Amino acid sequence: MPQSEVTSAPCPECGGSGWLIAADGGAGRARPCVCRQQQIHARKLAAAAIPERYAHCKIEKFVTASPDPREQNQLVQARAIALGYVEQFLKEGGTFSDSGLLFIGPPGVGKTHLAVGVLKELIQRYGVHGRFAEFSSLLHQIQATFDPSSSESKHEVLDPLTEADVLVLDELGSQQATPWVRDILYLIINQRYLRRLPTIFTTNYLLAAPNDPAAIRSRPKPENLDRGRDPEAAAPVDTMKLLSSRIPGSLVSRLYEMAQPVELSAVADFRREHKLYKARVAT
Repeated sequence: MPQSEVTSAPCPECGGSGWLIAADGGAGRARPCVCRQQQIHARKLAAAAIPERYAHCKIEKFVTASPDPREQNQLVQARAIALGYVEQFLKEGGTFSDSGLLFIGPPGVGKTHLAVGVLKELIQRYGVHGRFAEFSSLLHQIQATFDPSSSESKHEVLDPLTEADVLVLDELGSQQATPWVRDILYLIINQRYLRRLPTIFTTNYLLAAPNDPAAIRSRPKPENLDRGRDPEAAAPVDTMKLLSSRIPGSLVSRLYEMAQPVELSAVADFRREHKLYKARVAT
């Protein structure tokens, strides 16, 4: 959470102490001020390490409008799943859900927006300890610990991810699966799998092949495609590769059990479309 979002003005009710004193004829009886919980949530949001670029992301701000009915259906459905996940996160008996979400689609369709929106809502509503990690940046951070002058150890980087109540692992599959990358990925995913800790993933890669019945159901129908679009954006699923080409099959198998897939594979790149629109307006 950006520092600018954490207010520094003292609470008018308690003067910033976090406690309200009620007169009882003696020294007074203290009770927590409502701002105390707000401060705790603000600190937890800051500790989640959500990048500044995604500080504005909320589920309710996710745009679902599209001229393509197939796209709009996936956008509306993805937003509904995200909202439902938050609502059902707290189970009977006071325990949290042990399953997560896996947002699947090409770049620029809003996967990270939804993932961050879910994480922020869980922190604010349930007070969980959350964490955000973009996989490529994480690998560079771990590599930096190999430097003898580094102030961090590998465990100091990884422990917050394997132990967080909720983890967002962004851009799964973004790095070629070298033996070292596989080891890091296996450590994070397997630790969370064994401890039943919910993880929210995003990936640009398909879980199933395009000719798999599950994938076919999410493909855009030819008659619904906007012929005015860039050909590369018209049917993004056709250019998406399998996640198993980027990470070990054993981890892909884990994902089926750990997270509910949320398909955005029929949606065009919002960022690309917006850029093309501005270019057309400029001419």
